[in-house]
Amino acid sequence: MSRPRWVVGVDIGGTNLVAGVVPLEGGEPRALRTQPTLSHRGPEAVVTDVVRMARTAVREVLAEIEGKPEDVVGMGVGCPGPVDRQSGVVIESPNLRWVDYPLRERIEALVDWPVVVDNDANCATYGEWWQGAGKGCSSLVGVIIGTGVGGGFIYEGRIVHGASDGAGEVGHMTLNVSGRRCACGNEGCLEAYASGPAIAARAREGLEAGTESVLTSLVDGVFDDITAATVYEAVVMGDPYATEVMTETAKFLGAGIANLINILNPEAVVVMGGVTRAGDHLFVPLQAEVRRRAFKALVDACRILPARLPESGVVGAAGMMAAGVRSQPTA
Repeated sequence: MSRPRWVVGVDIGGTNLVAGVVPLEGGEPRALRTQPTLSHRGPEAVVTDVVRMARTAVREVLAEIEGKPEDVVGMGVGCPGPVDRQSGVVIESPNLRWVDYPLRERIEALVDWPVVVDNDANCATYGEWWQGAGKGCSSLVGVIIGTGVGGGFIYEGRIVHGASDGAGEVGHMTLNVSGRRCACGNEGCLEAYASGPAIAARAREGLEAGTESVLTSLVDGVFDDITAATVYEAVVMGDPYATEVMTETAKFLGAGIANLINILNPEAVVVMGGVTRAGDHLFVPLQAEVRRRAFKALVDACRILPARLPESGVVGAAGMMAAGVRSQPTA
């Protein structure tokens, strides 16, 4: 009987790094490691952390199953921003402040496995299609809310990458041509309204204008300490102002998702990230906004779902590498 084979998955986020080991045929990630990204240290420091985390996770899994190093067949890495998949170069990542960084080359110089690199949102979308909420769908859109707003599109079981590997940047669709400034330099992007930092910023603005809310006591009056997670906490506590902020966020997301449904006509849209913790406080007004803005026949054919996997990005990054390994002819 052949030994199980494994793939390393890594999710490089603007806030956190996550690494784990996934069975080649799919399954729960094992030996997960998480730590802050701290991108201000520069990309070389981030790569050093990624490699250390990956090696530690692999050692843990192989020790548990008495496996051998050759049982690990590859590593998939998701990174924010457009990525040239052929060269493994991160073209531009505003949230990491990387430009033309040869991520695959740097990692492959330090590990013993082949490496594939793709956009982190593509990886998360692939993970939910492969093993999560979108399993069984032939067409699926992923929308990921985190430090930024990312997205991915799967059609007939394959990620749609576009002419220059840049497809899926849903966070940078324009909702308001003269709106809030986005990290990308544009105005009025969806990301400028619905990302984690944007949710926190909109909440702070109301408090600074004198709005009463439990948010003030949650951060002991230090408004700069408010995060999107603080807003979710206040929503669960029934705070009217936090609920208003979340409802407004749902409308922004609903408008963006309606655009995607009208253009792509997918079977499902999977929403990922911490924002899903708001539950019905998010999804009820979001779905109402989608129904208001998208064509009925397209909405009726599409399910809007919360992510199922706790680490979609890790699973998807591993899955992209695994798909390539599985497609290779066996000796």
